[in-house]
Amino acid sequence: MRIVTARHAGAERIGRLRGEVVEFPPAGPASVLALIEAGPSAWREFAHAAGPAAPLTAVELLAPIPRPRKNIMCLGWNYADHVQESASARKQQTQPPEHPIVFTKNVTSVTGPYADVPAHAGVTQQLDWEVELGVIIGIGGRDIARERAMTHVFGYTAINDISARDLQFRHKQYFLGKSLDGACPMGPAIITADEIADPQKLALRCSVNGVLKQSSNTQHMIFPIAEIIHVLSRGMTLEPGDIIATGTPSGVGFARTPPEFLNPGDVVECEIESIGVLRNRITG
Repeated sequence: MRIVTARHAGAERIGRLRGEVVEFPPAGPASVLALIEAGPSAWREFAHAAGPAAPLTAVELLAPIPRPRKNIMCLGWNYADHVQESASARKQQTQPPEHPIVFTKNVTSVTGPYADVPAHAGVTQQLDWEVELGVIIGIGGRDIARERAMTHVFGYTAINDISARDLQFRHKQYFLGKSLDGACPMGPAIITADEIADPQKLALRCSVNGVLKQSSNTQHMIFPIAEIIHVLSRGMTLEPGDIIATGTPSGVGFARTPPEFLNPGDVVECEIESIGVLRNRITG
């Protein structure tokens, strides 16, 4: 399934995206979070339930999980080329991490796949882009073994981990620089795990005003998804609906020569193969 949260006829509803149509099963969970928590039998029922449909042009797609229950868990430096460009930009010497670098983004940063993103001009002058594959946990657990980690995945989505670099570097810890309102466009849908043959072979790219900035493939992750889930679950329970952003490849703005940052009027497009495109305008 391609699961969406859509605003239609004045109401926020969960639906299935099929081509240019959104189907709304009349019965079942009221939200994507509720669907995920209901378990596999509810997923199968929702996949086949009949219901009314509306053209995509008649609905507003929101983030698939508009208000996560917990912060989005994020990985830093999970592509070797991004490690290298970041170190070079900051005039440092470093090696790829031996263990995942984990931080979080506040739930209030989440916004829709086509929503405007505020520039926060009074707060930051260095707004940057980061295309990332998002992983949605379906079956919770603790101390999850690598070899069964993928069975805990509900599905995948696209994320733009928008970052205020001046805040990020000023405060040393990433949380403030990653958590501005609107700094986590997500969607346009959650693609259930059965629809993705190999999540470690997905092309991902990011463009700003039609100019390609990032282009890579999830096969280049330092820590693949199974390892990420294993590490995060060691002593910490992962729960249904938890969201993991798996890191970004090279091509971010602050590491360019000269550095490039987002300004009001810029349009950022983040695309992941088999999932879809985020398209967000920066507003003043």
